[in-house]
Amino acid sequence: MKLVTREQLGWPASAAPTQTSTKGVKVHYEGTEVSTKLLTDHAECIAEWKAIRKSHLANTKEGYSDVAYNYAACPHGYLLEGRGIGKRTGANGNQELNRAHYAIVGLVGSEGLTEPTDEMLGAIRDGIELLRQHGAGNEIKGHRDGYATTCPGGPLYAWVQKGAPRPGGTAAQPTPPAGKPKYEPFPGASFFHTGRRSPVIAAMHKRLVAEGCNRYQTNTNIDVWGTGDERSYAAWQRKLGYSGPAADGVPGPTSWAKLKVPNA
Repeated sequence: MKLVTREQLGWPASAAPTQTSTKGVKVHYEGTEVSTKLLTDHAECIAEWKAIRKSHLANTKEGYSDVAYNYAACPHGYLLEGRGIGKRTGANGNQELNRAHYAIVGLVGSEGLTEPTDEMLGAIRDGIELLRQHGAGNEIKGHRDGYATTCPGGPLYAWVQKGAPRPGGTAAQPTPPAGKPKYEPFPGASFFHTGRRSPVIAAMHKRLVAEGCNRYQTNTNIDVWGTGDERSYAAWQRKLGYSGPAADGVPGPTSWAKLKVPNA
């Protein structure tokens, strides 16, 4: 299981209501156009997931306390934590349905990226099995089961109707003890501010030096973001071909993914 946690995403603990059991899990999709860039750039998946949460929190009409889903699954087989374990979903249409099933969304939509990859289906199965270990019943349904919607779209719903079988080559694996992927997911531009202390910054420092982008004046306090990090990251951006305002020293999802910062 390739799990990306809320902590890695730079999110605080979920403020969603606690719920420790359900009848099972419902599968969702985005219902809008999803860029095919997600297929080739995992950083785009992280950015998409963060954008979904941002849009939900900005929806004052619905009054979301957090991103609506317990988990998301991306085309590369990562399970992205949303509300997580033991939290009531906000995705199934009304309170009665939200209490009945947890929710996992596949990062596919009605246009653009519409077909789930086998890796995505495997990640959804990972999420279902993880939730079953923590109070979810055996039901696997689509959002449209019990609610008037096209969600989760034709391809995902056809898979759900077959019982959501795990695709070949995506055998279930135990969650790593730390639940972390090989490389650090992009934590968001706001993560990088003066005085921020994190082992992620230390790992980034080492990668920038290894890439020949050392603009540091000292090698002390390498886990604290400062002007040396900004100058060195700007050198990395220029090495990638960025210039002007695009090489401002503030990490972005594409340049971060290419830096391949090892898990801290």
